[in-house]
Amino acid sequence: MRRVVITGAGTINALGASVPATLEAMREGRCGIGPLEIRDIDRLTVQIGAQIRDYDESAHFNRQQIALYDRFTQFALLSAAEAVGQSGLVFEGELAARAGVIMGTSGGGLNTQDENYRVVYEEGKNRVHPFVVPKLMNNAAASHVSMQWNLQGPSFTVATACASSNHAMGQAFAMIRSGLADAMVTGGSEAMLCFGGVKAWEGLRVMSRDGCRPFSATRNGMVQGEGAGMFVFEEYEHAAARGAEILAEVIGFAMTSDAVDIVMPSKKGAARAISGALADARIDREAVGYINAHGTGTAANDKTECAAVADAFGKHANDLMISSTKSMHGHLIGGTGAVELLACIMALRDGVVAPTIGYEEPDPECALDVVPNEAREARVEVALSNAFAFGGLNAVLALRAAP
Repeated sequence: MRRVVITGAGTINALGASVPATLEAMREGRCGIGPLEIRDIDRLTVQIGAQIRDYDESAHFNRQQIALYDRFTQFALLSAAEAVGQSGLVFEGELAARAGVIMGTSGGGLNTQDENYRVVYEEGKNRVHPFVVPKLMNNAAASHVSMQWNLQGPSFTVATACASSNHAMGQAFAMIRSGLADAMVTGGSEAMLCFGGVKAWEGLRVMSRDGCRPFSATRNGMVQGEGAGMFVFEEYEHAAARGAEILAEVIGFAMTSDAVDIVMPSKKGAARAISGALADARIDREAVGYINAHGTGTAANDKTECAAVADAFGKHANDLMISSTKSMHGHLIGGTGAVELLACIMALRDGVVAPTIGYEEPDPECALDVVPNEAREARVEVALSNAFAFGGLNAVLALRAAP
């Protein structure tokens, strides 16, 4: 089988508008969660989120583009520009035909839906902009990324709630490894911090009103975020032949379904996904040094994930570092795994493990090394990125330090 490496990374999220800015914030344990600045905030019970501050779409896109690009598409394009730029790839000729884009999102163009439902129902307007449908569709970001960089190969969107990004990146990995493509732009994007998006999540009663504290006994729910993470995955020999800088190697992927409950997570399903990723990577579990956890800050998710890690790793679970960066950048729903992959790359490349901030009090049901509150310098050769979604959909990626 062919090897797959990462040669480009890009992001915009509440911690920063680039990868260097985001990694600096993670190293410092900086929190991107704060008061939301959105329409009708007074009608919301939850009024905090990891929002991208001072974002001006007109600084990045012209009027014609803004008419076509929902906020989630804008985030994807900005992140892809950074990733493709770092990779140094130019998609022409045969490479263009053997390169594509696979993206994850859950809400898609939710801002566009929210605004247009409002003008129809609240303001009583009988017409909407003719571009509403191409602006709100879940594949809009993937399509615009493909057009922007001439990616003529497999291009589509994956929507599996909070596991969307990991499922997307796993499919991109599989396509390159199997020979269906030589390079893929992949990741995820989400922009659900609008009135309708937050109000819908309020109904689940899983949201915190004061902050995200994964694994802490005082945790009281998740906090939504927004943004995107995009990567260039490339076949190893192709990257090596052109002297590309390699950020990390993707070595394994697994996905499972709990087949149990639409919202409650299953220890068994999560553990099978973790073990499956290790088996796919053909590595011993003792090789893993760090796990970027799903770690939402809800009571059910955190204890179930810790139990799954304990089941999958046995005694080695006590030697692992496991942290949730959602405590800093919030839960980006379908885009979250992509931003979290940056923490894995930082651990593998820079030897810095991002912390779980907001940690206040140990929980006996989360009795693992959760790297509380401060980043840690450590040598990490293999890292996992966990994503466990509503619907019982699990996706785990395994990465190794650059060859």
